[in-house]
Amino acid sequence: NKKNIIDIICVFKEVKKVRKLANKIMGRQAIYTFDKIIGQNKDFLKTIEFAKKVSDSKSTILIMGESGTGKELFAQSIHNASSRRNKPFIFLNCGAIPRELVASELFGYVEGAFTGAKRGGHPGKFELADGGTIFLDEIGDMPLDTQVNLLRVLETKQVVRVGGHEVIPVDVRVIAATHKNLEREVQLGNFRQDLYYRLNVMPIRIPALRERKEDIKILIDYFLEKFCIKMGKVIKGISNSFYKGMMSYNWPGNVRELQNVMQQVINMAENNEVLNYKHLPI
Repeated sequence: NKKNIIDIICVFKEVKKVRKLANKIMGRQAIYTFDKIIGQNKDFLKTIEFAKKVSDSKSTILIMGESGTGKELFAQSIHNASSRRNKPFIFLNCGAIPRELVASELFGYVEGAFTGAKRGGHPGKFELADGGTIFLDEIGDMPLDTQVNLLRVLETKQVVRVGGHEVIPVDVRVIAATHKNLEREVQLGNFRQDLYYRLNVMPIRIPALRERKEDIKILIDYFLEKFCIKMGKVIKGISNSFYKGMMSYNWPGNVRELQNVMQQVINMAENNEVLNYKHLPI
């Protein structure tokens, strides 16, 4: 009952098509656009307009701002306003993975490059982002040896996997972000000066929430509607005492903290209540 093999069919696909399919399956797409960014503060609106203008530039963008100000929101909006909008948007938080793995995450690795390396190797974020955008969050936490490799990729538009020799061309637009003062990090010897100048071509500084306090009321109203719908709650309104209490707070966690506070408030409030100073958790 042995079966005889009559024919063998080999299917060859272009690498870019395979990457495109992988990105589609894994959902590597930006979802936010500039119309989702809320605010009326003049400086904040200028920041948005500048970000829109540089969206389709080929130059590297460096987004600076405190944690919770919306750096990824801006990065995704920039991608979606560019000609790369239908291509991958790949995200990597440089401070959220072990330092020894940053290079292999970014540039990929070949089989046997290190203990635990996958059979056949693995593509890095730059390969997966080919044709699109890579967003490197918390770039200030990137190890110095990886900074050297990143600088080389930015200059040559080519990637070499960890442990390999093959040169892989990539067409990737880089958006980096940090909450650190990179100039200060350069002085301290924690960040390469040449990489800083290579990244800081189109700088965007997102103001902290305490610098645009007139936007707090707008954000409160937005999150009230959002969470009421999500939780099936009915809140009759918001009193001035609630707005004043929220506006008097310094918001070290910025918009992310405000969002969390509103979620907590609406969770705890009874249906048909009017939010007032008694509901303030801060």
